[in-house]
Amino acid sequence: MEIFNTMTLKKETFEPIHANEVKMYVCGVTVYDDCHIGHARSSVVFDVIRKYLKYKGFKVTFVKNFTDIDDKIIKRSNELGISWKELTDRYIKSHDDDMAALMVERPDYTPKATEFINEMINLCERLIEKGYAYEKDGDVYFRVRAFKDYGKLSHRSIDDLLSGARVDINEIKEDPLDFALWKRSKENEPGWKSPWGVGRPGWHIECSAMSSKILGIPFDIHGGGKDLVFPHHENEIAQSEASEDKTFAKYWMHNGFVNINKEKMSKSLGNFFTIKDILKEFDREALRYFLLTTHYRSPLDFSQDNLIEAERALDRIYTALDEVKSYKPTKKSKDLTSEIEKAGNEFFEGFAKSMDDDFNTPAALSHLFEFVKALNIILTNKPDEQSYSLLLKIVDKVKSTCLDVLGIIQKEPEEWFKANLALDEEELNKLIEERNLARKNKNFAKADEIRDYLKEKGVELLDTLEGTKFRAKKIR
Repeated sequence: MEIFNTMTLKKETFEPIHANEVKMYVCGVTVYDDCHIGHARSSVVFDVIRKYLKYKGFKVTFVKNFTDIDDKIIKRSNELGISWKELTDRYIKSHDDDMAALMVERPDYTPKATEFINEMINLCERLIEKGYAYEKDGDVYFRVRAFKDYGKLSHRSIDDLLSGARVDINEIKEDPLDFALWKRSKENEPGWKSPWGVGRPGWHIECSAMSSKILGIPFDIHGGGKDLVFPHHENEIAQSEASEDKTFAKYWMHNGFVNINKEKMSKSLGNFFTIKDILKEFDREALRYFLLTTHYRSPLDFSQDNLIEAERALDRIYTALDEVKSYKPTKKSKDLTSEIEKAGNEFFEGFAKSMDDDFNTPAALSHLFEFVKALNIILTNKPDEQSYSLLLKIVDKVKSTCLDVLGIIQKEPEEWFKANLALDEEELNKLIEERNLARKNKNFAKADEIRDYLKEKGVELLDTLEGTKFRAKKIR
């Protein structure tokens, strides 16, 4: 199994620090607003990584934090006229609701920055003691030039950073590159007592304190969005390794950006979508499926067309599963054991090979569609009772693998089609009864009229020995 490590810019064989055990820390959200599609992507990416590691037999400890104090939180709480605590509680709940909707498994630990103030103060004190940090007028700064490996994650040199970075002019700092570990609280701002007066932590120190306290260092995987490589993760490494004199994390993983209709997502461009906005129009499984159609390190182009394509892909999967469920062996059926075993083996081998190759979910999905294609051929060739029994077992195993790892195929086919209905189910059943009565009375014109009306509504009727059933697709 190989993972691309941002630190080395290459794929490396994954070898956890302790056999059969993986410790992961992923940077979470700053809770001052509803989560957007970028948060959805990062959350689903690392959820799948976590799930696949568990599927491979690793014991995984997964930590994802909340930043519940910073400038944006203070500004927003002032705008709304509520306390920072009320604001962050509101948006932590909103975040948790979104994650549940996306079927993202809850982390083992969800620390809030404000629960680790003492650890952050202690870390500041250690860095001051060792000469890596200094205090000026109640603020504490990290001496970037004192840490010789600064820039090793983002692959930038100190000189490049000084000439290329947008650095605030600040007479207090010894060096324009130095970053804040602790900030003195302004009047009417939240704050905590410290050796340097009342203040609050800088953003970067939060994750260093939380990850090292919960997981210990070094731990196996540190993850987050590509935008966090610099300065956030670079600064985490500097302050953690300067304090502890050892490696902070072994593997660094970063998911790519989300573009909206091929443009970078931004509130100013008006192309900013929250998870809640998207789920008003699209099924949660379609959104999750869509997020897996691009390799996690590549940019993801979000558009309505791409979500519609994800819906159609799921339609094909659920239709094939419905065909399997509805199939009835006959006397003319034949032994298709070898074909069924081949289809199952090819799926599981291809799936594992794809996921072992830096969690290549698009390749894993392509193996699922090869399996769906094979299913349709097998059903056309009419498997006998014994073959069909084997087919059901393999299909169940494929479904549970996709659910356990990718978080898709969450429903039974009937539930999927029912969720797609554009008309009331009671009305549909009434029309099916009317059509059946018309057919019984040989009023085929009336029966066809009902069928055509339902077809316009995205409903396909199937007449079976057990009665009439339906499959519905979203009308877009």
